[in-house]
Amino acid sequence: MWWTGGQDRNQQEPAHGDRSRPVVSETIVITGTHVHVGHGELDEREADALVLTAEERRWGRRRVRTRAGRELQLALPTGSRLEPGDVLHVAPSWYVRIEAAAEPVLAVTPRSPHEAIRIAFEVGNRHFTLAIAGERLLVPDDPAMVQLLARLGIVFDPVEAPFVPVGFGHRHEQ
Repeated sequence: MWWTGGQDRNQQEPAHGDRSRPVVSETIVITGTHVHVGHGELDEREADALVLTAEERRWGRRRVRTRAGRELQLALPTGSRLEPGDVLHVAPSWYVRIEAAAEPVLAVTPRSPHEAIRIAFEVGNRHFTLAIAGERLLVPDDPAMVQLLARLGIVFDPVEAPFVPVGFGHRHEQ
């Protein structure tokens, strides 16, 4: 579900006296969160990636640039969420897959299953999202989370890591 069209607002204007047409680049407009592809369908195509943070993967209407510099216009339905690994667009010679960007998070290695459940409950009770990365729990690097973990006596490390939350979560101010 895509189309190309329109003139890029960054198009080059012709030089004074130049009667040639202005350079127009087409922008691909994405209206769906993923494309279904068959086995081997992407084998001969160049792989490109759209690298986004967890929050950016929730923004459905904006211009984005892929790792290879291709400009896309997202026009996704309200409430859409892009998932890492999904193929977003397939062109004749290339395709774009969603990737999770490394971002600032707080990493916790729970000392017991009880502690893991307690952390998950407390984080969720504050309407924050949580990710599971192997043995670690990841939460957004936010002052409220720093304060919560410190109050609970939980040891954590601020790190940069891809953040792929479990579930949707929401904040009261959104």
